[in-house]
Amino acid sequence: MREINAAEITKTVDSLFREANFYLTDDVLAALKNAAKNEESTVGKEVLEQIIENAAVAAKEQIPLCQDCGAAVVFVELGQEVHVTGGDLNSAINEGIKKAYEGGYLRKSMVKQPFSDRINTKDNTPGIIYTEIVPGDKVKITVVPKGGGAENMSRLVMLTPSAGRQGIIDQVLKAVDEAGSNPCPPLIVGVGIGGTAEKTLLLAKKSLLRKVGEHNPDPEYAELEKELLTKINALGIGPMGYGGRTTALAVNVEVFPSHLASMPMAVNLNCHSSRHKEAII
Repeated sequence: MREINAAEITKTVDSLFREANFYLTDDVLAALKNAAKNEESTVGKEVLEQIIENAAVAAKEQIPLCQDCGAAVVFVELGQEVHVTGGDLNSAINEGIKKAYEGGYLRKSMVKQPFSDRINTKDNTPGIIYTEIVPGDKVKITVVPKGGGAENMSRLVMLTPSAGRQGIIDQVLKAVDEAGSNPCPPLIVGVGIGGTAEKTLLLAKKSLLRKVGEHNPDPEYAELEKELLTKINALGIGPMGYGGRTTALAVNVEVFPSHLASMPMAVNLNCHSSRHKEAII
């Protein structure tokens, strides 16, 4: 049994949320630069160049990529041979979120009561924490500052099996088309298929962690990703909704077995500030 002190988890979460808010990952930056080179719309190209410049300024000045520093989503892969000492796991994570958002001068967006007084918690806690028990003696922590504009465009659709592959394509295109400029394209489009209602939503969100250009290893799902990306970019929404061929940088599909009477699917969108960082303790 390996012991990991809660303070180390707090320190890691603190650092990851600062980094995620200040730096775009290399794969997203490369995709944006490639999109700017190939974008046929003059306005769309200018928008992409401004997004790239914004990322450079954020990294240099250590300031947030976006004024919306997001809800603090955390994915934890906890090795079954790990024993957290000096405190509990969730409290350690929330303390790290608090330190990052206060010390990093990141906007705090969480409200305590969603439908009445909506008073800000003032430290962006509580985090939305998903913990998975895995083999081994390490802890992998992935943080995702998830902006409200993109998250508001999420979709859950409980399809019947008769809808088939085309039904999935139709629903993804409908979701992106109706979202328009609201999620701040160009997007990373996460698609979950199968499981149950809550499982497919989680699949869609976790798919956003995949590197841009890295397809699902299953050839059938990879082909679906490519077709969806082509059709989404043919919608003409373009960067920030100003028109063009770059509405999405990637479509990531994750699939899970489902009940024979069901075919649930979900769409979760990430804006061009596709922010996530991970570390292994």
